[in-house]
Amino acid sequence: MFRARQRFGKYIIERKIAEGGFAVVYQARDTIEGIRVALKMPYAHLLNSETLEEFRQEVRLVARLDHPNILPLKYADYIDGKFVIITALGEESLDDRLQRRLSPKLALDYADQMLAAVSYAHSERIIHCDIKPDNFVMFPGDRIRLTDFGIARVALHTLQGSGAGTLGYVAPEQAMGHVSPRADVFSLGITFYRMLTGKLPKFPYEWPPIGYDRLRTKVHPDMISLLRRAMEPDARKRFRDAVQMEAAYDAIRTRALKVGGKTTSTGSTTKRAKDWRAVQRKQFLKLFGAELETNYECHHCAGPVSEAMHGCPWCGKKRPRHNDTTKFPQCCPRCHRGMKLDWVYCPWCYGPGFEPESERQYPDKRYTAKCGNLKCSRKVLMPFMRYCPWCQTKVRRRWQLSGSKHSCQRCGWGVAGDYWSYCPWCTKALKTVR
Repeated sequence: MFRARQRFGKYIIERKIAEGGFAVVYQARDTIEGIRVALKMPYAHLLNSETLEEFRQEVRLVARLDHPNILPLKYADYIDGKFVIITALGEESLDDRLQRRLSPKLALDYADQMLAAVSYAHSERIIHCDIKPDNFVMFPGDRIRLTDFGIARVALHTLQGSGAGTLGYVAPEQAMGHVSPRADVFSLGITFYRMLTGKLPKFPYEWPPIGYDRLRTKVHPDMISLLRRAMEPDARKRFRDAVQMEAAYDAIRTRALKVGGKTTSTGSTTKRAKDWRAVQRKQFLKLFGAELETNYECHHCAGPVSEAMHGCPWCGKKRPRHNDTTKFPQCCPRCHRGMKLDWVYCPWCYGPGFEPESERQYPDKRYTAKCGNLKCSRKVLMPFMRYCPWCQTKVRRRWQLSGSKHSCQRCGWGVAGDYWSYCPWCTKALKTVR
């Protein structure tokens, strides 16, 4: 057990955020990268050479998963003799979120993301074995990510020697030691049912379960049929895996929700709008993606954004913090945008300086401009910096986009006027561009 403010390798323990039968999870601050992370530590008395070898195999499996709704492992390692799994730190678990009111629309949005995560894993031949609200982590912008992929399976074998999962969510056959993708489908169905009704079905899962009357007022009969098939006690009657379940959900997606007692039906109009938006963004990435380094998605609208942007140019959602990974070696603790080891100040936000992690001056091909301060020690800037990382002088240069003649009327910085609705640099609506 750790105390608050206790040092653990390069981490400072801040608080305990979860504890279960297999491991304890702490919130900690990375003193090198300047970010907060989650440290999951299995109990030492449950670990042996066989279990650790299973962990190594599972970590290799999870490391190859690359999906926006799966929480990636930063790494797993021994620190001070303890086996530790390090991941990004979320805001809360889905189980915590379910303690507050959840609208049917948001519940279906979560279900969409959760199904996408499990479907992707099943396509990679990885079974989770412990699908439950506790293992879904919430991130800003209503982004939800599934954690404990693979780790859950090792934990279950270690604790009980069978495929038994969490009571209330485990499939009947899994409780008897028979694990397959169909078991994950069952757990997803139970979780979705709880999100939509606030009720957790009970064994032996006879239909209709508790809360059914409430379910009928919220979703389309086709969505109810999908849930019923996913929650079938007989595994042979369920979807064979989450891939098949996702395909079935896609077929009813546009009519899944009831509004004012009537089912919604957006029809081909919505499909055409989505197709048009996809084509628009694909063309934008082809023209400007490399220059802007739009390697991330807005957590609100899923539009392509870059680390340097302070607002989403597609939906206008402000981005005071960068809540994704970075290719830089460390992060600013204020805005979470990347920094190089020899920078004294964050070039993306204004604040006190830092003690450089290295005295070495690192060259970079992205240094394409000069600082306007004649007394600056380095005088080199990367595109779209707001402040000089060496002297903190505010950058007066109006950065432009090559290939675009448009600029924001308010700040003067370059914008992709043919694609964007908002300026990503000053976050104002682009009513007109020049």
